Amino acid sequence: MDQPTSLSVPGPQTRRPGVVASIAYAGGRPVAEVPIAEAGTWSRTPGHVVWIGLLEPDEPLLAEVQAQFALHDLAIEDAHKAHQRPKVERYGEALFIVARTAQMVEGRVAFGETHLFVGRGYVVSVRHGASTSYAAVRARSEACPITLSHGEVYILYAILDFIVDEHLPVLETITAEVEGIEDRVLDGSLDQSGVERLYTLRRDLLRLRNGVVPLAEVCKRLEHPEVLPHDPAMQPFLRDVTDHVRRVQEEIESLREVLAFAFEASLLTGQAQQTQITRRLASWAAILAVPTAIAGIYGMNFEHMPELKWEGAYYVVLLVIGGICAGLWWRLRRMGWL
Repeated sequence: MDQPTSLSVPGPQTRRPGVVASIAYAGGRPVAEVPIAEAGTWSRTPGHVVWIGLLEPDEPLLAEVQAQFALHDLAIEDAHKAHQRPKVERYGEALFIVARTAQMVEGRVAFGETHLFVGRGYVVSVRHGASTSYAAVRARSEACPITLSHGEVYILYAILDFIVDEHLPVLETITAEVEGIEDRVLDGSLDQSGVERLYTLRRDLLRLRNGVVPLAEVCKRLEHPEVLPHDPAMQPFLRDVTDHVRRVQEEIESLREVLAFAFEASLLTGQAQQTQITRRLASWAAILAVPTAIAGIYGMNFEHMPELKWEGAYYVVLLVIGGICAGLWWRLRRMGWL
């Protein structure tokens, strides 16, 4: 078996576009930043694991990674398209895992994907779209060599745990916005833009749910050693990720219910406002119908009509109109129509 030419840590190399990091570890400690062309050799060295991070790689770069780790063509094709449902698939000795990511970008939930290739001695993460850099995951893992010494299984856990936890800030932002919208619904100040925002948030939460629910099944499958071979010490870590996914799923479901209630309340409030406006218009129409009817009768220009020759008729008619209108106004006011 070919061996790396050196185990010393060289200076940082000029990374090619699409490569965020490519580091070999031994005993949980970084030993070299390796080029992609040598990553396969390092991963086959006993006691070593290579962790490669890629950001929207092109086809030549994916083809080079495929050649180094003998990855399946279908998995490489999926990793390049980046429109996959969360899943875990086995191709020979390698696992191909898809997870959805989410971020708040300018008030909207932006979605992305992370594809993970996991095999003996290597982990390759491929990020597409909206996703926080995994530099913090790498730094946190390197700070604890004992757990990182578990190799590719721990690296997989660390990335998945980070992906799941990154949903929480998104949900917190949505929760704060929903609470503000609820207050506007209750005080009747919610306008059309607020209703449209409610619809947008419901749609984003549905997309979040579609990414998290399958991920729970993926994490549950990874707990089984026949799917992902691992020592018993890693079982609590993998189970912890599954618990985090379920907690995120529960929060999404709760938020969807709150949004549904807020949306229904906004519709009911709008209907109540329309009903109130209709009642007011009908009330004033009834009041104005009295002088309109009387004036219409006396404006028909017939020669022989009662009270035409009476000097006080004009004032009596005005008094009658005023009295009837005042009575209607008082009655409608008591009924709550005015």
